[in-house]
Amino acid sequence: MFRCLAHAFTTIFKPRARLVAENLCLRQQLIVLKRRQARPHLCDADRRFWILACQLFSGWSRSLIVVKPDTVVSWHRKGWKAYWRWRSRHPSRTGRRKIEPELRELIRPLARENPLWGQRRIQAELARLGFWVCPRTVARYMRRPYCGTPSPGWRQFLDQHSNEIWGCDLFTVQTVWFQTLYVFFRRSSR
Repeated sequence: MFRCLAHAFTTIFKPRARLVAENLCLRQQLIVLKRRQARPHLCDADRRFWILACQLFSGWSRSLIVVKPDTVVSWHRKGWKAYWRWRSRHPSRTGRRKIEPELRELIRPLARENPLWGQRRIQAELARLGFWVCPRTVARYMRRPYCGTPSPGWRQFLDQHSNEIWGCDLFTVQTVWFQTLYVFFRRSSR
């Protein structure tokens, strides 16, 4: 009895929007319990309601009776996985489409016979012939002549550039609202 009176007294000082949200959460659980089943069965709409409630209402876990708050969090994680599975369902549409082998074989002799031409000049020449290709793609298929001296090894590289080397890390954090935050750390050796 005293507990009910204390609860009623504290509700006087709660903001109206919070009371409305708490009332909405409790009514939704009553709807689930009135479905005349031995064990309450939650459908997808009920799960979506609680996922939205945990995003919009700060006291959602206190008004939750039918399931545990950890269950709602696991539903949210499953929803997050389903969302990203849906976003990445067509991996074949990503990236630049490949060019024909004939065009690749046309780029190489142009670059070999005209060593002063760069990727943009070769792209312009290909455009005159009716081939529309990106300059970056042209640069990818141009073969520069090998000068004969090998590049230095890792040991020599690290000795020469030890003053300029720095470390970094990039990772992502997913929020409750399906947003991705990018975190970048950098540490210099100096």
